[in-house]
Amino acid sequence: MKELQSLNHYFIKYRGRLLLGLIITVISTIFKVFVPQFIGDTINVVERYINKDITDLAIVKSDLLTNIMLIIGTTLLAAFFTFLMRQTFIVVSRYIEFDLKNEIFQQYENLSLGFYKKNRTGDLMNRISEDVSKVRMYVGPALMYSVTNITLLIIALSYMFYKAPTLTLYAIAPLPILSVAIYKLSVAIHKRSTIVQEYLSKLTSFAQESFSGISVIKAYGIEDRTNSSFVELSEGSMDKNIDLAKVQALFFPLMVLLIGCSSISVIYIGGQQVIDGIIDFGTIVEFLIYVQMLTWPVAVIGWVTSMIQQAEASQKRINEFLKETPDIINNTEKETPIYGAIEFNDVTFTYPDTNITALKNISFKVNPGETLSIIGNTGSGKSTILELIGRLYDIENGYLNIDQTNISQLNLSSLRSEIGYVPQDAFLFSESILENIKFGKENASKDEVIEAAKNAVVHDNIDAFKNGYDTVLGERGITLSGGQKQRVSIARAIIKDPKILLFDDCLSAVDTETEEKILKNLSEISQEKTTIIVSHRISSVKNSDKIIVLEEGKIIQQGSHNELKIIDGYYKELYNKQLLEKEM
Repeated sequence: MKELQSLNHYFIKYRGRLLLGLIITVISTIFKVFVPQFIGDTINVVERYINKDITDLAIVKSDLLTNIMLIIGTTLLAAFFTFLMRQTFIVVSRYIEFDLKNEIFQQYENLSLGFYKKNRTGDLMNRISEDVSKVRMYVGPALMYSVTNITLLIIALSYMFYKAPTLTLYAIAPLPILSVAIYKLSVAIHKRSTIVQEYLSKLTSFAQESFSGISVIKAYGIEDRTNSSFVELSEGSMDKNIDLAKVQALFFPLMVLLIGCSSISVIYIGGQQVIDGIIDFGTIVEFLIYVQMLTWPVAVIGWVTSMIQQAEASQKRINEFLKETPDIINNTEKETPIYGAIEFNDVTFTYPDTNITALKNISFKVNPGETLSIIGNTGSGKSTILELIGRLYDIENGYLNIDQTNISQLNLSSLRSEIGYVPQDAFLFSESILENIKFGKENASKDEVIEAAKNAVVHDNIDAFKNGYDTVLGERGITLSGGQKQRVSIARAIIKDPKILLFDDCLSAVDTETEEKILKNLSEISQEKTTIIVSHRISSVKNSDKIIVLEEGKIIQQGSHNELKIIDGYYKELYNKQLLEKEM
């Protein structure tokens, strides 16, 4: 249970409720133990009447009625306190499940981009859903049954030893054998549970990727191949689940064996003691009920052990992520104001996951209110510059200053709250268009949303939809065209009103006429903002204050549009090529 020790702080947090549950459990168990005693007393009354020890029928009826009322009363009370006990422990388990899911999700948000490049989405989803559910079974039902059954064993066995010590020893003799068998089974269950959870993660990842890429699967006509792969993975998962079920299936036969052996011992040894006058006949009935009552606590040891082993396997997988240290750490809790002056000085950056050097000795400056454009071939390092400004990665060599302060010394929240970022691959959530734009500013009014949409030249498109801004988008914004998704993303960045605007080739799916309108609006909006535009189009960058041209991570040209278009090199060639395409 080493991995499960990480949950102890939750038990401390809810110690009051758990202590109340323990008290209720003891009360409930005491009432349960009384029931067999009253049944035994009832049998003894009948036996004495049959043996003529009691001849007054009225006394017999009175004693029987009293015992019956006591049996009904204690049973109802035991049921009532059992209900309260379940409410206490199960509710606590739901609280812990809620806290654990939030802890995991918060950790997911804190982890760096490199983490998500190494781990598959389906596996991450499985750990926050299936694995947490397994852990909840440990902090809920497993804990509840453990407390209940330990209490029952202590109270019931204490009474049984008091009433008939020899008979008690014979009644519980099979328990050690069952305990050893359960221990052996629990080891096998632990191994199989770990494998089952791993297969479930693979299945979830495969399904999630298939759903996300369904358009590609259909376009290439590989439905049958994809289905065959899923069936193969499913069969592997089924085999592992069957292996686990085979081991778990041994619990109930062992329980039946326990009941049979204990019952035979009680009847045989108890019968001899009745004949010898050591105990009365009602004690045999009591002990038979106690055997039935104690069988579940002993048998449930296996079930609880199984739940604990599965929870251990799941918590181990969860702890792997919870113990993961984010690459990007906020080095100051104090808020730092951002004005937008950006300076790269001899920056070299290599992606840690691929070892690809994206930038080599990059140096440039951008002042607040200026617009810098970056142009270059695919893989030249354009997007990397924007990622470094957002501090999605830390720099190894050289330094990046924001407002003359090293970016690593800025408050991370302050920095990112003043950045409006439009990625190359526009991502929209499965919410309404209104909510997607308000993602940039949660408390924005409808008028502000419309104004941002107009500046992004997407208002007319949205207004033409049947539900307008209340149109709910499909997953990843699939409802919209590529150009509409880009423009909604631009509106989301604009409405944030940040000090720094970063546009990563976000006009690639927009026609030139719409592009000109957007750029005109952006030039008015970004008068006092630092704007960086990454693009493959000359039309997107020509009005910038400064343009840098990248090639294989190095700056090969820099200057204004008018300067670069007359200098032999990459920019002039691209300009002439695109000018010719436009004329044609």
